[in-house]
Amino acid sequence: KEGWPFIVINLVLILVTFLIGSNLLVWVFCISLIFILQFFRDPARFTSADQDTICSPADGRVVFVGSVNDPYKNKLSLKISVFMNVFNVHSNRSPISGHIERVNYTPGNFFNADLDKASLSNERNSIVIVDEKGRSLTCVQIAGLVARRICCYVAPEDQVKRGERLGFIRFGSRVDIYLPENSTPLVTVGDKIHAHSTSLALWPEN
Repeated sequence: KEGWPFIVINLVLILVTFLIGSNLLVWVFCISLIFILQFFRDPARFTSADQDTICSPADGRVVFVGSVNDPYKNKLSLKISVFMNVFNVHSNRSPISGHIERVNYTPGNFFNADLDKASLSNERNSIVIVDEKGRSLTCVQIAGLVARRICCYVAPEDQVKRGERLGFIRFGSRVDIYLPENSTPLVTVGDKIHAHSTSLALWPEN
């Protein structure tokens, strides 16, 4: 749904430039329309993971896996960061089933989302999700160098299912996920992953 205004504007521009006889501009806006359609695509995703598995909240490339302090809970956590370039699907999905405990938007800068400093310096939106066993994680949508809008579809007390859409980020961005410190990562830096269908980590055994 985030893409419809861009699609309509492009279609109008194609029609106008066709009517005035500017073939070059018609081709330019046709190419622009193709880019917009691929950027805002949102394919169905499936997983066979069990409920002790945390799924990826985003498509993209893993750029960080390690122990850091979760700034939203002020405790040591396992952090996994996923960088989304303009060719990735940008729909963000819930990595677990549960309820939304809190949502916090923080204004900020627009550094390249591939850089580690983007996690704490860029515009971002944090979402804390708690499952039925009381296990919680923090999922953070982070704007990038080109991205200028973070869309969040959930609010505190909402119930979400794993794989349900949490939001969308335009154009090129990053998602950080903070898990309990002794969670087991199932991905490494450099891996290309997909929202919901890729298993990201396992909850701690206790």
